[in-house]
Amino acid sequence: MTKRLNSKYKIDRRLGVNLWGRPKSPVNKREYGPGKHGQRRFKMSDFGVHLQAKQKLKGYYGNIGERQFRNYYREASRRKGDTGENLVGLLERRLDSVIYRMKFVPTVFAARQFVNHGHILVNGKRINIPSYLVKEGDEIRLKEKSFEIPMVLEAMDSPERDVPDYVEVDYRKMKGTFIRTPKLADVPYPVQMEPNLVIEFYSR
Repeated sequence: MTKRLNSKYKIDRRLGVNLWGRPKSPVNKREYGPGKHGQRRFKMSDFGVHLQAKQKLKGYYGNIGERQFRNYYREASRRKGDTGENLVGLLERRLDSVIYRMKFVPTVFAARQFVNHGHILVNGKRINIPSYLVKEGDEIRLKEKSFEIPMVLEAMDSPERDVPDYVEVDYRKMKGTFIRTPKLADVPYPVQMEPNLVIEFYSR
């Protein structure tokens, strides 16, 4: 278990939001940050606003390191179109993000572990790299031996999240298709994300 996974609820409290929309989040009861100074209120600087926007977006996708996240920004900047939209599109194309959206796993942290352990086939080929970028039209399937894993069955039955329309899922066959790369407005974030502020943070 990584330190980041172990402290996921501290992340919620530090940012002051229920980042993943989970009913067990401590923010539901205590909206202030962790530690003895957590209840102090400070007026945030422009840098702080941009930093928090970056921490929210990066934190939402689980164990993405700073270097890797900055590389996503650079790739988004190189592509045509709105850089913020491109950044969200790249993050949502990650294999661990896709199986999380398809509700094969309950959390983004579980998604990373699930992919690492070799439970996922992309177009019939086993992929164990969580950051693998799925393409439009790719078929994502669970290995047959993984069909009855309790975590998978619980995730599919959970009413916490809905499957967005940019993925298509057939739970009888335990497979899904990545239909299209989403825009920011398509992504069902439980909290407001501001990728434009993330872009401003990195382009300083």
